[in-house]
Amino acid sequence: MVKPLAERLRPKTLDEYIGQKHLVGKNAVLRNMIESGRAVSFILWGPPGVGKTTLALIAANQLKVPFYTLSAVSSGVKEVREVIDKARHSGFFNSNAPILFIDEIHRFSKSQQDSLLAAVEQGVVTLIGATTENPSFEVIRPLLSRCQLYVLKPLEKDDLLELLHRAVTEDVELKKRDIRLKETGAILRYSGGDARKLLNILELVVNAAKGDPVAVTDEGVENCLQQNPLAYDKDGEMHYDIISAFIKSIRGSDPDAALYWLARMIEGGEDPKFIARRLVISAAEDIGLANPNALLLANAAFDAVSKIGWPEGRIPLAEATVYLATSAKSNSAYNGIAEALALVKRTGNRPVPLHLRNAPTKLMADLGYHDGYKYAHDYPGNFVAQQYMPDGLEGERLWHAQHSPGEEKMYQRMLQCWGGRYKER
Repeated sequence: MVKPLAERLRPKTLDEYIGQKHLVGKNAVLRNMIESGRAVSFILWGPPGVGKTTLALIAANQLKVPFYTLSAVSSGVKEVREVIDKARHSGFFNSNAPILFIDEIHRFSKSQQDSLLAAVEQGVVTLIGATTENPSFEVIRPLLSRCQLYVLKPLEKDDLLELLHRAVTEDVELKKRDIRLKETGAILRYSGGDARKLLNILELVVNAAKGDPVAVTDEGVENCLQQNPLAYDKDGEMHYDIISAFIKSIRGSDPDAALYWLARMIEGGEDPKFIARRLVISAAEDIGLANPNALLLANAAFDAVSKIGWPEGRIPLAEATVYLATSAKSNSAYNGIAEALALVKRTGNRPVPLHLRNAPTKLMADLGYHDGYKYAHDYPGNFVAQQYMPDGLEGERLWHAQHSPGEEKMYQRMLQCWGGRYKER
């Protein structure tokens, strides 16, 4: 049986590995760790098809240690303990611990993750976890604190082109064919930075071709994918495409499309908490101050789904989806924090003005901390003008109202309080 192209081309060494130069390039942190011969537990966070499993395999191969793997989808606490017991008896004195690779570690329950703690802390295993979800939400804090976290990025255009050329010139099966990469725009676009998806599409196009030469063109790729809409998605890579369409439909105020993509995720077996979490993010990022109740409703939907599960959980998800899609939109808070972060990076750690500082001790009071501070509630309208920004940044504007009905009232109050500072230029 011939293995899939993506499996045949899986790199076996760091030198064969494509992409993630910030982790495995010359003098990069993961390369240095692996080449030093001493590994510590770490978690790889990134989208599908960017090389998480491959990095784990390369680490085990180069460190010459036993390699155990568990899938969070099919393994429970019992399987975890069995693997840890095997690892405990397979190690050698003064050698690296066996590697335990857990794919989709974000799907492990708290009890499953708890069962790993002692083995990781005692060095019985070197844990390598792979996740497509933010570990700070899904991995328990004690386990996260015992692991390094490395973020993998979608592959860049040059990485994908290098992978394409390697496939057609080095793969044992494809090099038997006369494959000509005439156009690569469509195959790169549909891959979305995912190496596995890229290779699946290439294999699909080649297999669909009748005889040689095989010309890879944008039209040919699009026609092939229209005829085989799921052929390049055997392992669920559409996960990110569909959630993207879902969020963009909400942002674009189209409740019908948003419900359609919600239904696609439900039918596809998506984790309901994943959907709920994205609704909370959308409420804050896209609806924001235009309708602050959106965040409350999205959070309530998350809470409801966590309590009731499927199938009833689809109802609060649908309610929140329609509410968010039909709400007025504003990203002024999102833009404001982005501008504030950029200002902090540009200007550094400016001192807090003395009158805004806390003065819990006599020494601090003697140094003038808190002197001159005006307590807003002592003034008419509970407002008094004074400097709140650090010296040198007094005139900076970071929040710019977008004048939705819900935001207009806030903007008018700022005009009343601060006058010309809030007049749009």
